[in-house]
Amino acid sequence: MLVKTILNRVHKFRSFVYERVVLRTEEDQLILEVEVRPRSNTRAICSGCRRRGPGYDTGPPRRFDFVPLWAIPVVFIYAMRRVDCATCGVRVEHVPWAEGKSPLTRAYALFLAQWARLLTWSDVAKRFRTSWQTVFRAVEAVVEWGLAHRDLDGVEAIGVDEIQWHRGHRYLTLVYQIDAAYKRLLWIGEERTIRTLLRFFRQFGKERSAQLRYVCSDMWQAYLKVLAKKAPQAIHVLDRFHIVANMNKAIDKVRAEEARELKRRGLEPVLKGSRWWLLKRPENLTDSQEIKLADLLRYNLKTVRSYLLKEDFQFFWNYVSPYWAGKFLDRWCTRTMRSKIDPMKKVAKSLRAHRPLILNWFRAKGAISAGIVEGLNNKVKVTTRKAYGYRSFRTMEVALFHTLGNLPEPESTHRFW
Repeated sequence: MLVKTILNRVHKFRSFVYERVVLRTEEDQLILEVEVRPRSNTRAICSGCRRRGPGYDTGPPRRFDFVPLWAIPVVFIYAMRRVDCATCGVRVEHVPWAEGKSPLTRAYALFLAQWARLLTWSDVAKRFRTSWQTVFRAVEAVVEWGLAHRDLDGVEAIGVDEIQWHRGHRYLTLVYQIDAAYKRLLWIGEERTIRTLLRFFRQFGKERSAQLRYVCSDMWQAYLKVLAKKAPQAIHVLDRFHIVANMNKAIDKVRAEEARELKRRGLEPVLKGSRWWLLKRPENLTDSQEIKLADLLRYNLKTVRSYLLKEDFQFFWNYVSPYWAGKFLDRWCTRTMRSKIDPMKKVAKSLRAHRPLILNWFRAKGAISAGIVEGLNNKVKVTTRKAYGYRSFRTMEVALFHTLGNLPEPESTHRFW
């Protein structure tokens, strides 16, 4: 049959032979069943030590799902032999098209995993007439192989951040490689505690940790402590993204409190609808927003003073020398503390407390940026949103490594694209 010729061209194994090919109908669905037998005078391979040994007996036929042809599912039928191994005892043989007890061939798992990068797992299952669990097992197998064969040497810069996973303040800690030429997810752990990040460094190893030149994180104390202990030689950078984000939160809090106060006193609601005028960068404002913001800046409000302090701080990033940047930071913090605006004073206290780490941004000379981390975090959110959220941590872990891990893929006798 022509199917045998095709299989021998694209998926041939030296020690096995494709025999009979039968087109059957099961539950109103066509299925191609391909019987496989071992080549004559060949010994089976022990699944434990991978050495050839004498046969012991043969088990019942097993079914292995293969890549569909012409939208028709293909199934390999093979009776597994048992090997009388001198080292491992009696073991089931190892077959080159599948791993362990998995009913999926390696080629089919890789095929589904590649499609799972383009479509949702549910869509892949529907398109290829299989189950969501089958797609998950395929992606999981490819991810496990990639994690076992990836190269972690040469990592010089990492970024650590957290994302909220579920309601109730449940977080995930994510560690990325953010070298200039290579960006990928390195590790994912539950919660955002000291123990969580310590698990990463134990897995990463002391030698690799000692080779880190830059680390990047936000101001979360658990991360700061672990990074200072495990990578003391690295330049620890607190990037501008988190600093500006904290200022925006402070301004928004001032605006909300002051808007309520104006309403309570029966004054003109000049802050109504002003949230995005104040949080946007000036160059991103529309023409109408620029006019409204200019009108708002005429009022002597705490919100306006907070906005002007934030815009004045943007000059900080124009410095080159850490010394003069530090002088500017000290003056700005002093002025902000005298403003008597509590949310902004809280930001100034935080900047003073983390002054050396903030100035490391200049010592790193812009070599790394937490903006890269935030970009990867956005991809994480897209991945979870595409699946309408993942209920279990294991599923989340597999999905994120599959999407962002940049993992190597197992070899296949034939690439399907």
